[in-house]
Amino acid sequence: MCSCMVGRVSATLAPHRTPAPAPTAPHRRTRVLALPEARWALAATVAFLAALALDLGGAPAWAYGPLYAVAYVTGGWEPALEGLRALREKTLDVDLLMIVAALGAAAIGQVLDGALLIVIFATSGALEALATARTADSVRGLLDLAPSTATRVTDSGAETVVPTAELAVGDVVLVRPGERIGADGRVLDGVSEADQATITGEPLPVVKRPGDEVFAGTLNGTGALRVRVERDPADSVIARIVTLVEEASRTKAPTQLFIERIEQRYAVAIVAATLAVFAVPLAFGADLTGALLRAMTFMIVASPCAVVLATMPPLLSAIANAGRHGVLVKSAVAMERLGEIDLAALDKTGTLTEGAPEVTGVRPLRDSGLDEDALLGLAAAAELPSEHPLARAIVTAARARGLRIARAEDFTAVPGRGVTATVEGRSVGVGRAETVHSDATVEGRPVGIGRAETTHSDATAGPAEAADSDATAGSDATVVHVTRDGVPVGTLALTDRLRPAAPATTADLTALTGTAPVLLTGDNARAAARVAEATGLTDVRAELLPEDKVNAVRELQDAGRKVLFVGDGVNDAPALAAAHSGVAMGRAGSDLALETADAVVVRDELTAVPAVVRLSRAARRLVVQNLVIAGTFITVLVVWDLVGHLPLPLGVAGHEGSTVLVGLNGLRLLREAAWRSGPVQPARG
Repeated sequence: MCSCMVGRVSATLAPHRTPAPAPTAPHRRTRVLALPEARWALAATVAFLAALALDLGGAPAWAYGPLYAVAYVTGGWEPALEGLRALREKTLDVDLLMIVAALGAAAIGQVLDGALLIVIFATSGALEALATARTADSVRGLLDLAPSTATRVTDSGAETVVPTAELAVGDVVLVRPGERIGADGRVLDGVSEADQATITGEPLPVVKRPGDEVFAGTLNGTGALRVRVERDPADSVIARIVTLVEEASRTKAPTQLFIERIEQRYAVAIVAATLAVFAVPLAFGADLTGALLRAMTFMIVASPCAVVLATMPPLLSAIANAGRHGVLVKSAVAMERLGEIDLAALDKTGTLTEGAPEVTGVRPLRDSGLDEDALLGLAAAAELPSEHPLARAIVTAARARGLRIARAEDFTAVPGRGVTATVEGRSVGVGRAETVHSDATVEGRPVGIGRAETTHSDATAGPAEAADSDATAGSDATVVHVTRDGVPVGTLALTDRLRPAAPATTADLTALTGTAPVLLTGDNARAAARVAEATGLTDVRAELLPEDKVNAVRELQDAGRKVLFVGDGVNDAPALAAAHSGVAMGRAGSDLALETADAVVVRDELTAVPAVVRLSRAARRLVVQNLVIAGTFITVLVVWDLVGHLPLPLGVAGHEGSTVLVGLNGLRLLREAAWRSGPVQPARG
């Protein structure tokens, strides 16, 4: 099945020049039963289970025989067809060999063995097809982030709605409040905030003023912007993300091609050996029936059934165990690759942190007459009607303290500047430092600004109080200032909260790999440094665009490291695809990140990341054990058949015995202890 799946993946993610986004219907995720491979695999499985129940129940052969035949046909026709196509191109792969082995088993009466082999093969192919289809869905859906049309403004001021594909470098577009930006460019005039988490991973909207860069697909806030287009829509950052995901997905092809070459040699060797076992004795006078029986016995004992089960049960058991603990590993290959990593690279926002701001400091000014609760309640009352992430954080903090939030009237939000409202008859503004003392007004009320890039000492505080305020805020905190009737009354500091398990997770990953993880983030250097200090990381790379993250991952891998990348956003998807193994945080993760990653941490429990790596390594150890067991049995039985006389029943018993033994050995990883236990062992280079 591997060979045909490589072709399917290549066809789905074929190289192409990513076009500019065009009007499209909202993309839909491929349903499991929408795939022909899944329907055929389900039919084969149902027929096999029904036949097995009748067989074990002592029913006559005429009752269960047709059901086994249905399992053979429904599960085997596609790999048989692929194998014949490969044969027509003068290549021989395991697809055809597995079908021949199954038919050979049926020819000598081992119908159950052949049907089981067919069902395993068909199910594996269906799972691979589903993973490929889902990834393709998400890549196509990513283009929906960019709008299909934009408002182009001519030199005379006339406005025309045009498809974004028709925009050219130098065009000026008008972006109204709440619209998505149609092209990468630079702001000519206007002030607003842009939610660009999909591009940079920043948890908060970013203030955009004349001269600032904006990206296609990001969401404009409450202000209007005029933007000059600086990149062709086909070269936008969002379009390049799609291209990077596709390119990174194709970089795994050399490993797949290596496996194909091994399959080819094995298949040719077994077929040649089977023909020799049949023809040589026949040439020296052996009877036809005896020669055929020996050849079929050889085909059975040399068939890869035990080898297949040597690999799959440990990996599938590990997948099931991880699933019970909230980690969805997408395939056996993905589970195996997790155990090979020797360096971790971590995103910050939404991965090591919660991805949402929280109030971490409340500082009323000495002359305000307010305590912390009164100041927080006043700010929450003014911010209550706002949908800004900072506003929600302030209101949440007030409610967490059980504060009464007064009703606000005459609420006004100024894009990129902040809010004002009348609270219990007094004008309250929530704003940033440089304008909170200004005389600027909106309809007679003082204007505040929604957020600050750095901390600021308040002008009315004494030196000690100002220093204390900055210490409370933290050097990378977002600081908002609160005014009442135009007079400053205090400051609030907000930061992106670190996940409680982040330090323990980075320590575990360091112990597992022998090297501290690398922090890769699109956020600013101050925020990255704060998280790095709290988690013990020293290699910190901040303010990275998606392609920069990919380049960082590739740089590490070019140095010989097998990188595990953990992230959650659209901007992380290319790095997830480029890494040796990728893990996405599932609760707030983007669709593309979830589909691109090899595994998803559903409940955002960071400690599950090192746990699943340990589980993968345990599975890989069991795979090696099973391969040794299977190889030993196959070698002994094949040699016995070639140099002696191996009775067919004994050959089948030995073959099936090894299959059962390796299967049971692999099921050990279903135990709860397999998730909790296991020594931390650094990866070997």
